[in-house]
Amino acid sequence: MSANADSLGDGFNARPSSHFAARAGRNFAAASLRAGSYLAFAAILAFFAWHVPFFLSIGNVGGVLGQSAILGVLAIGMTVVVIGGGSNVVTGGIDLSLAANMGLSAAIYATLIAAGFPDWTAAGGALVTGVAIGLVNAVAVTRLHIVPLLATLAVMNIVAGLELVVTQNTVVPASTDFLSLLSGYGPLSIPILAFVLVAFTLVAIVIVQYTPLGLRLYAVGEFPEAARASGLSVDRVVAGTYVASGLCGGIAGILSVAYLSGSTTGSGDMLLPVVVTALLGVVFSRRLVPTIGGAFLSTLFVGFLINGFQLLNVSSYWVSGVQGVLILAVVAATSILRREGTRP
Repeated sequence: MSANADSLGDGFNARPSSHFAARAGRNFAAASLRAGSYLAFAAILAFFAWHVPFFLSIGNVGGVLGQSAILGVLAIGMTVVVIGGGSNVVTGGIDLSLAANMGLSAAIYATLIAAGFPDWTAAGGALVTGVAIGLVNAVAVTRLHIVPLLATLAVMNIVAGLELVVTQNTVVPASTDFLSLLSGYGPLSIPILAFVLVAFTLVAIVIVQYTPLGLRLYAVGEFPEAARASGLSVDRVVAGTYVASGLCGGIAGILSVAYLSGSTTGSGDMLLPVVVTALLGVVFSRRLVPTIGGAFLSTLFVGFLINGFQLLNVSSYWVSGVQGVLILAVVAATSILRREGTRP
């Protein structure tokens, strides 16, 4: 009897110790992934700086920030959706209509300017367009209960078609004093768009990371059932993320018109970089969860990568290939860590 009791006690003692060891192993793996991401970022910067002496100059860094402004705003919008809907790549939050949203918003802005409307009217039209697209996504996901991946894919095609109708598949030029200001340069010859990106990121960080609204957003995304039991309106919060994402699409449309001096017919090409940037942001966060700061760092990562390839005259096809590899690597690594985290 005594021997059996001793062996039973050993079993109870072994179980907590093995659980602790498994948890410690997962924490170590997560920390290693995060550290590896920063090391990879530093290694890429060092590689390009070695081959291109002015790569890390103030002018080039500012240029990368300016060129990445549109991508950064869209990636932040995507990140908000992922935070509120959960990061599962199949059933979680995602907004595949963001790039098309930007294209239609830019088309509306440029078309209104071409028709003689003032900047504030054109900008309002672009923002209303972006928010309206976000509302359609919100209704499809929270009211019709369509999987976000399919709902936003359908909306993407509708919006892309509307853009072709508005522009007749042509570039609509636009030039105003406001657009000239946005496309100009500020202190240290740094593009104004770079300052816009930094300011927009700081505002988003404050709202998402340091307010009760942000806390509810994370609660709904990570623990939806617990959030619902505590009285939170999960559907309302999720719907709000798509509206916020739509607003980001409208803002990006305005920045796109300023950057390109008109609308663009190639907005769909932005989808892959936006998805890459939003997913990659996870590995720059402390707990491997989507954050606004992580989205900003991943925007810089992708921006420097594209800029370095351009300076070395490497084909843009390689950029798309690298982005695809990054998606696979990040999704695989985070999925493995989460799957390990659910094991007893």
